[in-house]
Amino acid sequence: MTNPTQLSFVSLQVSDLEVSGKFYTDILGFKPVLKSPPDAIVFEQKNGAAFAIRKPMIELTKANLLGWGVAVWFGIGNLDTFLEKNRDKISIVKDIHPTPFGRILVIADPDGYSITLQETKED
Repeated sequence: MTNPTQLSFVSLQVSDLEVSGKFYTDILGFKPVLKSPPDAIVFEQKNGAAFAIRKPMIELTKANLLGWGVAVWFGIGNLDTFLEKNRDKISIVKDIHPTPFGRILVIADPDGYSITLQETKED
């Protein structure tokens, strides 16, 4: 019997691909891959699942709160440095705080998706 055992791809449907693209590239520093499918931006990842944003395949305005109950986490080297640089450019959902998995910061993307940044060791 074969069962899924590894997450391979995560995609968020966004209302404005250009606005969200700028958020993920300019604020979070993600780099788009050279060739993304039409109506999407796929970002380079060091390891783990691929991540993309895309034009909606559903009517997003019919949802009260996008991503409710879904947690998307990304590793980051230093939360304090990120926050100092971007505090006036981001919407903070929950400020830096400790968890059993290390310090995290939860921010909202342009569509209100909660994005958790988890402090990891610098490379």
